[in-house]
Amino acid sequence: MPPEALLQAIADLDHLPTDARRLFHGRGGAYPGCEQWTLDCYPPAWLLTSFLPATDEDLAEIQSALAARCAQLAPGEPLNLVFQHRDEFRADTRPLCGEVPEPHVVSEQGARFRVHLLRGMNHGLFLDMAEGRRWVREQATAQPGMKVLNLFAYTCAFSIAALQGGAGQVLNMDMAGGALSIGKQNHHLNGLRAGASFMPHDVFSSWGKINRMGPYDLVILDPPTYQKGSFVAEKDYARLVRRLPDLLTPGGQALLCLNSPKLGVGFLQDLMKAEAPGLSFIERLPNPDAFTDVSPDRALKVLVYQAERV
Repeated sequence: MPPEALLQAIADLDHLPTDARRLFHGRGGAYPGCEQWTLDCYPPAWLLTSFLPATDEDLAEIQSALAARCAQLAPGEPLNLVFQHRDEFRADTRPLCGEVPEPHVVSEQGARFRVHLLRGMNHGLFLDMAEGRRWVREQATAQPGMKVLNLFAYTCAFSIAALQGGAGQVLNMDMAGGALSIGKQNHHLNGLRAGASFMPHDVFSSWGKINRMGPYDLVILDPPTYQKGSFVAEKDYARLVRRLPDLLTPGGQALLCLNSPKLGVGFLQDLMKAEAPGLSFIERLPNPDAFTDVSPDRALKVLVYQAERV
């Protein structure tokens, strides 16, 4: 069955994106029959993802529709399209047409990031966290010189946002040294030569070092939902939030992120009440418009909490 809503989204495209962004989010359930499909733009390449097996006929129809629309919007420009079929554990990625630049650098809100569409399940920049990065930049602008702790930093996009906003110091920690290496490259891409430190350590083995470098005006928690041998949200998120009262300055803020369709916002709120009752809930940040979901509890959760002021 052709993904009609996806084909319509392509037909409705009125300009080629210049920033990295999602064009179509079937995963949110707003388009019945298209739940398996997403389409992202990482200029100058497109990424089509299916979370179920896709027929050659469907792929050809989507590719043809996208090629025709892009030819109308940018005559003479080649179509660069990558397809990824993925499930919870694996991803099979292949180019359908054109080519992906190497290195591949995209922009978002005035920042630049290296991405890699042809390897792995994750591509170097999580597009659904764009509003979270915007919020971090705004907080750093409002509080110049702030100290930030960025746990599970991945490729350090939050750090870029904080330093561009005016943060004085960001500690990025992630046990994946390769991701942090890309994070360092991202800082250099944006002309950020000072203010950031990078520690390829297991968070749970590093509390002494983390505490000695604190306290922090902002703590960002953005762990994976499930990473075998290192993090399982249901049992390990509590171990993070109970540390927050000792990590934060008076009036400091915590940004709690959770991208699990199985765990709703109540999961985080209950954890905070049990493990860090002195912190007050401030708001849940909106997700980008493109990531509309019929169930807010299934969608990405990004919550702001604040420590008491003295």
